[in-house]
Amino acid sequence: MSDDDERPVTGVTVRTSERGAATRGAILEAARGVFITSGFAEAAVTEVVARAGTSVGSLYHHFSGKADLYLTLFEEFQTRQTQRTRQAVQSARAAGVDDPMRLFTAGASAYLAGCLAERELSALFLRGDGPPGFDVIMRERLRKWTERNAALFEPGERALVVVLTGALAMAVSEVSLSDDEDASRRLSDEVLAIVEAISRP
Repeated sequence: MSDDDERPVTGVTVRTSERGAATRGAILEAARGVFITSGFAEAAVTEVVARAGTSVGSLYHHFSGKADLYLTLFEEFQTRQTQRTRQAVQSARAAGVDDPMRLFTAGASAYLAGCLAERELSALFLRGDGPPGFDVIMRERLRKWTERNAALFEPGERALVVVLTGALAMAVSEVSLSDDEDASRRLSDEVLAIVEAISRP
């Protein structure tokens, strides 16, 4: 078989893969809207596929069910948040910042900005209306977050890291769950101002 004979097959595979990715994305976007509007418990798979313009069979081809949709949205959100904070810390380091508290503040600012940018999605994961066992996932995520923050500090400063991360987690909850977006932004700014004040020598 010549290279010319193989190209159309490859092209079909690529087009099929792109179509599958587009369908998966449409299902996730639809699930996001349904979960935000109805909550996890009240959300229906049939509503998700109707909004996505696809079939139940297609949904189950890409996801194992409603919980998988929810957890995928959560993991993708957390990945974006991790990228935001990592980039902020790297940018601060590139600008010559090496003080742990200032690096923490840079990461915290990026994390809170992400919560504000995706406020409805952030709130979805904090309402307590997730699939069974999601509270365990959230606790584990907080533990990992604490570990990442601890990497910025000296080993003997773990208590400080726990306090800072816990305070930031509470701020994230308040910022995300508030019905008043302006109040959320003010609170975010105030929390960061407090952290920056602590960071000053």
